[in-house]
Amino acid sequence: MEQEKSSIQKMLQIEKSSIDITNVIGNFLVSIFHQITLFCIGALTVWSSAHTFLNIINKNVATIQDLLLLFIYLEIGAMVGIYFKTNHMPLRFLIYVAITAVTRLIIDLVGKHEGVFDILMLGATILALAISNAIVRYASHKFPSNSTYSN
Repeated sequence: MEQEKSSIQKMLQIEKSSIDITNVIGNFLVSIFHQITLFCIGALTVWSSAHTFLNIINKNVATIQDLLLLFIYLEIGAMVGIYFKTNHMPLRFLIYVAITAVTRLIIDLVGKHEGVFDILMLGATILALAISNAIVRYASHKFPSNSTYSN
């Protein structure tokens, strides 16, 4: 009877050890995946912004849409940089990118003299995103993260 208990305890220890090992390996692989993916996103952002910049130079004129696109690249680069430093994805930067992208759409619609309703709806979208940003800022100030999560 004592040997059976000892055998069961050893099996439970082996199971716990194997779970611990797979957790360590899994966390390591996820961390490596994050780092490689973020590096690729950062490199592609630099490449895309350089390509856009060269297109602007070749056109000899920069439209507001070109400048807003460069701003989007800047925000994406900032998000990647912040994630590398803090291991947290700043949601506010995604909201800024969305606001800028919708602004580019509005400028495109105005330039094509499209329907006023579409422009009004896109304006309402920007308002909703701005309110979302205010909520996120308030929540992060009022309820700061105590997380010690680390990849």
